Amino acid sequence: MRGMTSIVKTVTRAFEGIIFLFGVYVVLHGHLTPGGGFGGGVVIGAAFVLHILANGSREAETDARKSRSALVESFGTFAFWTLAIVGLIGGTVYFYNFISKGTLFRLLSAGFLPLANIVIGAEVAGAIVLVFITLASLKIGGEK
Repeated sequence: MRGMTSIVKTVTRAFEGIIFLFGVYVVLHGHLTPGGGFGGGVVIGAAFVLHILANGSREAETDARKSRSALVESFGTFAFWTLAIVGLIGGTVYFYNFISKGTLFRLLSAGFLPLANIVIGAEVAGAIVLVFITLASLKIGGEK
């Protein structure tokens, strides 16, 4: 499938960057407002899924996109567990907050929680894109 019409592709090009930036906002402000790593990761993943849907299934079948999504997901998982283990090494508790908490109600005010939101967002966005690409490549029902 070659993708959607040129109108859909143009609207997608206009909005996918805005959707991606909103997802980044949700991830970075998750410790201050509702949201966080999971919600922001879903929004970021949705921006990439929208791009793939607008441009067709050939876009989804490329091995490069699969490997990049898997790399992002693997990085997020590895970094999350690294944060947990560094807390054990730096302190005595699993997920020990080893970064100063800063000033209340500021962007850098939650210790290592914003770092955890970032790596969870990366893991979730990579997983969403991988699941979509996998389901899109199954070709259930066949293409015409």
